[in-house]
Amino acid sequence: MKNRKLTPELMDDPTLDRVTLQSALKDVTLVNKWLGGEHITVEGIRYFINKFPQEKYKIVDLGCGDGAMLRKIANHMRAQRIQVELVGLDLNEKSLDLARQQSKDYPEIVYKKQDILQLESTSFQCDIIISVLTMHHFTNDEILVFLKQFLKLSKLGVVINDLHRSKIAHILFKGFSTVFMKTHIARHDGLISIERAFNKNELLMFTSKLKVASYKLNWRWAFRYLWILEKQK
Repeated sequence: MKNRKLTPELMDDPTLDRVTLQSALKDVTLVNKWLGGEHITVEGIRYFINKFPQEKYKIVDLGCGDGAMLRKIANHMRAQRIQVELVGLDLNEKSLDLARQQSKDYPEIVYKKQDILQLESTSFQCDIIISVLTMHHFTNDEILVFLKQFLKLSKLGVVINDLHRSKIAHILFKGFSTVFMKTHIARHDGLISIERAFNKNELLMFTSKLKVASYKLNWRWAFRYLWILEKQK
């Protein structure tokens, strides 16, 4: 696994029917929860909240899927009594419909079909942009374009939670998914995601091409990277 592969994932197919997509997203959400992936993103958000205390935070999730991560953030912020405005962006209307249905008890969350690259910093601003298991869907050149846009649109910075490309992770996921994942699509895409994922040097290379005040890059179980980019003032 020396280099990233760019094999398409089945869930990226816009013609995928709603029921199949919902089942696959449910598998992904459960695995993310069981393996602690949700806590990694909350940890990154807490970095900015602790360093830059303010009354309210606007947080945008790029590639929000069915909204599971935003609901996790909303629950955490409610428990901490921190006011938030949460915005989920995605280009898949079927995913957004599922997210809205499952977030009816979360008035602090809104979902929009929006290409983030089409937004202008003069008319759209937020405090923090998060990306959970989304960056590996893009090429290296595309990732740099996204990251530069994230830093333009956010006042504080960016939190990225994505996969570590590893042979060990690939082998372990095969066994784990056979037992715990119900859908073929989620099992298939999980392996492809690992092949499309990153090693530390690749993430450091991206960082070196960005104008940031500081950054943190930490490995987390299970084969994840927490990558925090603090915006240059």
